[in-house]
Amino acid sequence: MPSSSAVPGPATPGDDRLADLRTLSEQLPRFMRLVHALKAGQAAEGRAALVLLFPLERLGPLRQGALAELVHADPSTVSRHVAALIEQGLVQRVADESDGRASRLVVTDAGHAVLAQVRTDRETHLAQVTAGWPAADLAALTHLFGRLLDDLTASLPTEPAATPAAVPSREKA
Repeated sequence: MPSSSAVPGPATPGDDRLADLRTLSEQLPRFMRLVHALKAGQAAEGRAALVLLFPLERLGPLRQGALAELVHADPSTVSRHVAALIEQGLVQRVADESDGRASRLVVTDAGHAVLAQVRTDRETHLAQVTAGWPAADLAALTHLFGRLLDDLTASLPTEPAATPAAVPSREKA
């Protein structure tokens, strides 16, 4: 005997939104798997560390710890990537003006050149993937995807301790 939830009732305006949210919630893990596959390809090519150049270029010199927080990555992973970037001459350490014991990371001229190539490679790949799309569809996706990223970013807790898993429940029985 079918459950009552299997019997379609009259459609309501919220049904379409719920269906869209359900579809989006199923598409996001697929998107993350694709991003993971792309990152794995970059790692195999020795390019994984290059993603750290983008925030350094955009925001200017940063301490290594601040960079790790910014990209939501484990400090030890960022440390390995930074060491590789320094070894390749793409980043250099400079003294922190506010604290002489600390240093900040700065993108070198060679790093800027590599960033330009990475951007070109990404744009070429996306141009190939979206070659059959109407310009209006690409513009709409770009706008809406940026909006989604902004809203997802805003929904993140500002402090790791604020996450529900890290805060013990103090409910009274």
